[in-house]
Amino acid sequence: MVSYLAIILLFVFSFIDPILGATYLFFIISVTLVKAVAVAYRTIQGYNVVKSAEKVDWRKRMLDLENPHDSFERLRDTQSKEYNIDQHVSNLRMMAAMEHEYPKADKIIHAVIMTAYNEGIEVLRPSIQAVVKNTFPNEKIIFVLAYEERGGEEMEKVAKTLKDEFSGVFKDFILSKHPADLPNEVIGKGPNLTFAGEILAEYVHKKKIPIENVIVTSVDSDNRMHKKYLDAVAYEFIVHPNRQRLSYQPVSLFMNNIWDAPAPTRVIAVSNSFFNVISTMRPHSLRNFASHSQPLQALEAMNFWSKRTIVEDGHQYWRSLFFFDGDYSVLPIRIPIFQDAVLDDNIFKTVKAQFVQVRRWYYGASDIAYVGTRLFSRKARHGMPFMPLFAKFCRLFDGHVTLAMMAPIVAFGGWIPMIISSPSRTMVAYSLPAVVSIVQTVASIGLLITVLMSLRMLPPRPKKYRKEKKVLMVVQWILMPVTSIMYQSLAAFYAQTRLMLGLYMEKFDVTKKVVKK
Repeated sequence: MVSYLAIILLFVFSFIDPILGATYLFFIISVTLVKAVAVAYRTIQGYNVVKSAEKVDWRKRMLDLENPHDSFERLRDTQSKEYNIDQHVSNLRMMAAMEHEYPKADKIIHAVIMTAYNEGIEVLRPSIQAVVKNTFPNEKIIFVLAYEERGGEEMEKVAKTLKDEFSGVFKDFILSKHPADLPNEVIGKGPNLTFAGEILAEYVHKKKIPIENVIVTSVDSDNRMHKKYLDAVAYEFIVHPNRQRLSYQPVSLFMNNIWDAPAPTRVIAVSNSFFNVISTMRPHSLRNFASHSQPLQALEAMNFWSKRTIVEDGHQYWRSLFFFDGDYSVLPIRIPIFQDAVLDDNIFKTVKAQFVQVRRWYYGASDIAYVGTRLFSRKARHGMPFMPLFAKFCRLFDGHVTLAMMAPIVAFGGWIPMIISSPSRTMVAYSLPAVVSIVQTVASIGLLITVLMSLRMLPPRPKKYRKEKKVLMVVQWILMPVTSIMYQSLAAFYAQTRLMLGLYMEKFDVTKKVVKK
């Protein structure tokens, strides 16, 4: 209702007095301008940080942790400009002083749960190979392929083929077949993850592996993690004393097939990649998104993931926060996990599939009710301080409302006071479109920076495409106003309206994965 009201108020204020409508519009536009400047700054900052983190030898830093005292003596006077080297030396000093309080680096076990529904082997195999290529030792990785019974016989065949192919590569390769139509479950990723997590926990206990040393990373079928990701997560897990109360969030970049995707989905993919780069620079507001890592001990204690929500990743943040009575946060891992941009068999199916994907993401507005009912109940808060949780709630609320109402107001708001008012009342309304245009031009500087940064982030151009295709990677941004309205505003209003009317989504609409030959 607030999202709708934000747009309705522009009409109401303009009808009452064009100056009142203009004031309201300028407030919205000013907020947009400030955010555009902040986005441009954070994009550059975040990109540089991610690139710096990628250059770090995280395997070497892990080896430093095996003998922190000697490593500290060796590095204490280093003058290196390497990413976070001062923090690394400080971590070694703390570990040398209180070595018994930190887990041994060589005892850490990674478990990777990859969820699948009906994806082909051409999608799954490269994602598994990306795990194999990690600098973290394969003999300390447990790989779990969590597939759905609903995927049918073909999915079963693919799963068994992959198990045979990668048998002996990891510490173990486990198949988890999630049964169809279990009670009290939505049709979605959360139940599949939880079923696989229970199988993993049972395996760990049976093999007498210390559960407190196991880190679980959940990934989708198209996710290809950077080769340094697992080492980076293990490092941060070891050096943080509150390791069991943390989630470890990589930077999700939708770049796997960016050259193959059509222009509208490329704009969405790059925009979402930038959002994730920016988010990693704002740890206070960072939440779980898509792939993330969390200790198995914590997951088992909180019964893994939700089986009743469509958007299990963002919701996992709030479940963890309330389960641990506020003693929980998300730690940014400035190493990427690469994902696919939306790509279907043809442009029409792709455009539709993109809308289906983003409306599922924006259904995360359901968390507003989940958080609100606990925020305003002292008993449900479990003693958590009101104000810090209220600030989180406000950011959550503002994010979803802004997502819905901002694009149409910025695009068309300048014409509303002029259309509604009469010339005899004021000339302010008639000057608004020109003034708004000037503001939009200033804001477009942020878009220009986005375009330039997007070119730097692109993976190498496949040989099958000519050099001229890079020009299209620039021209595509003229679609930004259209994609903002279609794939942000309309998708957000769709999700919020369903929630408002009680027409709840009970099924996770899987985005089809197509590999372009």
